[in-house]
Amino acid sequence: MKPNTFKPNTLVRSLIAAGVITALGAGAFTAGHWLPQKATAASAPATISANATPAASILVPDFTGIVERNGPAVVNISVTQNIKTAAAMPQFPGMDPSDPFFQFFRQFPWPMPNGRIPQHGLGSGFIVSPDGVILTNAHVIADASEVTVKLTDKREFQAKVVGTDKQTDVAVLKIDAHDLPTVKLGSGAGSKVGEWVLAIGSPYGFDNTVTSGIISAKSRSLPDEGYVPFIQTDVAVNPGNSGGPLFNMNGEVIGINSQIYSHTGGYQGLSFAIPIEMAVKVKDQLQQFGKVSRGRLGVTIQEVNQQLADSFGLKNPQGALVSSVEESSPAAKAGIKSGDVVLKFNGKEISRSSDLAAQVADMKPGSKATLEVWRNGSTKSLDVTVGEMKDLKVASTDKSDQEHGRLGVAVRPLTPEERKQVGAKGLFVESVDGPAARAGIQPGDVLLSVNGTPIQSAEELRGVVAKAGKAVALLVQREKAKIFVPVDLSKQG
Repeated sequence: MKPNTFKPNTLVRSLIAAGVITALGAGAFTAGHWLPQKATAASAPATISANATPAASILVPDFTGIVERNGPAVVNISVTQNIKTAAAMPQFPGMDPSDPFFQFFRQFPWPMPNGRIPQHGLGSGFIVSPDGVILTNAHVIADASEVTVKLTDKREFQAKVVGTDKQTDVAVLKIDAHDLPTVKLGSGAGSKVGEWVLAIGSPYGFDNTVTSGIISAKSRSLPDEGYVPFIQTDVAVNPGNSGGPLFNMNGEVIGINSQIYSHTGGYQGLSFAIPIEMAVKVKDQLQQFGKVSRGRLGVTIQEVNQQLADSFGLKNPQGALVSSVEESSPAAKAGIKSGDVVLKFNGKEISRSSDLAAQVADMKPGSKATLEVWRNGSTKSLDVTVGEMKDLKVASTDKSDQEHGRLGVAVRPLTPEERKQVGAKGLFVESVDGPAARAGIQPGDVLLSVNGTPIQSAEELRGVVAKAGKAVALLVQREKAKIFVPVDLSKQG
């Protein structure tokens, strides 16, 4: 089957399927012992001096032990989906509808799909307990009417879906079997960038395929995946690898292969895995309660870049910037305000906005937490009672939001009706040129504040901007979302 064509710079979850490609992902990794390998003629220098010493042995990883121990615990997962279809007029490729034979053939009955037809896809998974509990990706078994698990000894079982969690892309299956081989679980947090990792899975249906590489980065935040600090690797992963394990050199699972970053839909050197600690917490809740409960503050947050850091007086671009606070939310009751930058959560530093999202989500609803926030040039400690999350919103800025420019907008006060819709006072942006346009401001935006100072008139806007330093942070409401947009005032034009 030819791969689908994807737009450039696309995160892909692709499922190898019979007759159709449905949602699913991929991943890959390495592990094992080290074997000495002498330099070969091909790798030796072109010239060698008479006094040269023999080439030192080069250490290369040997993954055979890990594969032998863990291969039997990695399973192939096939799914069946019943896709609803409607009857359609028979088509005859290459035949002109005006051709008399076209009308002739239309008189004969042709079997056409009507109602529901089965479609199939493949993924991977791994056994975590001898009684048949299996971890995989939620998108592997999404909307499946039937899930079949195939072991390396060729036995097949109909699997029960214990539960799925779309937020983390984790699913738990159960098969009726005993004394099954299992994997050993390790620590994704304890892994290091640059270490070898190994993946086992079923790319394109090729069972127990082994691929290897290194960890390229950790705590990687991906678009629309605000809760998962992904492990990034350069392991070769392809459709069908999704849900398979990522092993470290000790033969321990440190992640679940989930996504790839690709222009084409196939592997291009960027693979992402869900840390195993997060997957195990999800598994335990699904097994015990049938659902996953997460903590919630009730804020919209965004990343802090250098311009925003300058605007708020921070030495370094770090933390999670609060762009809006929901009314009567846990955050509002705790005194968190729009414009606060969360630097620590329960004593743990917040380097990026995704850190806060993950840590809050990991809290049990009703538990207490302490936040350290940056407000008006100094730190402040706030206590909050974590609520139960329904849908945490993470604001984002595109490339245009980060470009430089001097402030330049034509604004007017909001009408009473507009104030009611917005729920706040501010200025309506009628037109934009050079400065604001390069910063990402658009006609129709509502300017709410500049550097934390609320604005209600063009005079107030000019006054605040005139007193500002090299950069300002504009709080903008665009439709229903609020977001801070930095504008560099040090550059002309």
